[in-house]
Amino acid sequence: MKKYFLSACYFLLTGFLFSQNNDSITCRKIANEILNNGKCYSWLDYLSNKVGGRLAGSPQAAAAVEYTYQIMKTVADTTYLQPCMVPHWVRGDKEVAKIISSKTGEQKVPIFALGGSIATPDAGISAEVVEVHNFDELKKLGKAGVQGKIVFYNRPFDETEINTFGAYGKAVDQRWAGPSEAAKYGAVGTVVRSMTNAIDDNPHTGGMGYKDSIPKVPCCAISTKGANLLSTWLKNDPKLKFYFKMNCQTLPDEKSYNVVGEIKGTEHPEEIIVIGGHLDSWDVGHGAQDDGAGCVQSIEILRAFKALGIKPKRTIRAVMFMNEENGGRGGSKYAELAKLNKEKHIAAMESDAGGFTPRGLSIDATSDKKEKILKWKNIFMPYGVYDFSANGGGADIDALKDQGSVLIGLYPDSQRYFDYHHTATDTFDKVNKRELELGAAAMTMMVYLISEYGL
Repeated sequence: MKKYFLSACYFLLTGFLFSQNNDSITCRKIANEILNNGKCYSWLDYLSNKVGGRLAGSPQAAAAVEYTYQIMKTVADTTYLQPCMVPHWVRGDKEVAKIISSKTGEQKVPIFALGGSIATPDAGISAEVVEVHNFDELKKLGKAGVQGKIVFYNRPFDETEINTFGAYGKAVDQRWAGPSEAAKYGAVGTVVRSMTNAIDDNPHTGGMGYKDSIPKVPCCAISTKGANLLSTWLKNDPKLKFYFKMNCQTLPDEKSYNVVGEIKGTEHPEEIIVIGGHLDSWDVGHGAQDDGAGCVQSIEILRAFKALGIKPKRTIRAVMFMNEENGGRGGSKYAELAKLNKEKHIAAMESDAGGFTPRGLSIDATSDKKEKILKWKNIFMPYGVYDFSANGGGADIDALKDQGSVLIGLYPDSQRYFDYHHTATDTFDKVNKRELELGAAAMTMMVYLISEYGL
């Protein structure tokens, strides 16, 4: 009996190793195809340099929809658009800001209006400043310390966070919730330190949210050099004033679209693997890293399958999600339609952390499904993709978790991402072709394995 048991174990093991070897060979073909013949870099060149920043509701966002729709038709079996209504916020004329001190003089500083902010009065706002690092400090100041003043949120990134997304998570509440928290105590406006490790003169825009029960005040982000200067001057002159003028406004919602392309599965077409990035970006740069990179990597997956003649067993669907940056309407609409149509998404993968060198994949799944994915880890090791420890997926696919989908996120090296995130420097020249393609290859390999073996 023992002899037969050992024989069975041997055949199971050799079968597993044979399968792994065949999968490794296919994955090498995938990587070679993308590194030798990939199109994602040239697609990103056009999306960044010809279309440019693609804020939801803008003509550039509409142009991006049309461009990616035409590309998708060349690599997918089926291509279509999913309509969704999106917010339409416009920045207006260039923002102006300066520090005014009776002791030191005046100094202009770079700012960006935060997405969704109201404008200042036509003449701008000039008021004394109170500096805080968190909402507890703000609460201690209370109405007596804040009324009629500008609140300056100056909490920097935690430099001890090796993954800079951890530092972003610790700091971003002051950007998102800061305006309404300050307005509760009578502030006339807010200035927030830009969300970055870098010390430079590039302000970082980003989304913010008002509470309808609290008066709305204008809010802007100041560059980190500007924040350091303002903090230093405040210590020497607590009565100094900050002046800023912004011309932004919110227009009626606009009709836009998710762009969808898919290759139908040959054996289990009802099981869907969705991959994507968000097509919209902020208006101040070109949205190359955030998130043009994720969009073109996702389309590249379809192209590689077609080029290699790989017929997936399960349906692969690429989605260019609209409006992640200031509303999330595209991701919500996609999840809504998936539920309405009773679609079965076995996995959803998003690339929204830049086109840098891939280090791993984050996974949000039940223990049994995560264990199955981790058995493929050795296949990725030769490509420098080794870290599968993080938990998570992405903002546009998170709603699919409740529908039973495993969530996966491409996990690139994060050290430079927040140098460019939401800035005017998020341009095509900051993207390395090989790094972008390696990320696309890692995503394609994972999609192939899930298509072959399911979850």
